[in-house]
Order: sequence, then structure tokens, then C-alpha cells
Amino acid sequence: MSENVAADQLRLFVERIERLEEEKKGMADDIRDVYLEAKSQGFDAKTMRSVIRLRKMEKDARDEMDALLETYRNALGLN
Repeated sequence: MSENVAADQLRLFVERIERLEEEKKGMADDIRDVYLEAKSQGFDAKTMRSVIRLRKMEKDARDEMDALLETYRNALGLN
């Protein structure tokens, strides 16, 4: 009986994961569609992805990254 319970639990976990994976795929498709819509209106998707990545960062981490980028750009004469 214990084996049946474990098998049922395993099946339920697998089915939940499969549903979540399908939802994740749907969300990824929705995000792709938004980027395509933005691109059709003249926005640059690559830059938008960078902005979204920056918005996810803590301010201190963003400031540190900006300072390092500035240092590296200066060292390479890119300013």
C-alpha cells in the first residue's frame, strides 16, 4: 500500500510540474509577443531586455556595475 501512495504522490508531482512547464511556455510566448509588438512600434528589444535586467537589480548592484563599466570604458578609450 505504501508503494501505491508513493507512486500516486510521484504522479501528482510530475503532473503538477508538467502543468507549470506548460504555463511557463505560455508566459514565454506572451513575453515574446510583447517584444515583437514593441519592435513593430520602433523600440529595440535588445535594449528593452537590458533595461528590464537593470530594473531587477538592487540600486547598489546597479551603481557598482555602472562604475565598473565606466572604469573599463575609460581604460579602453571608449568614452
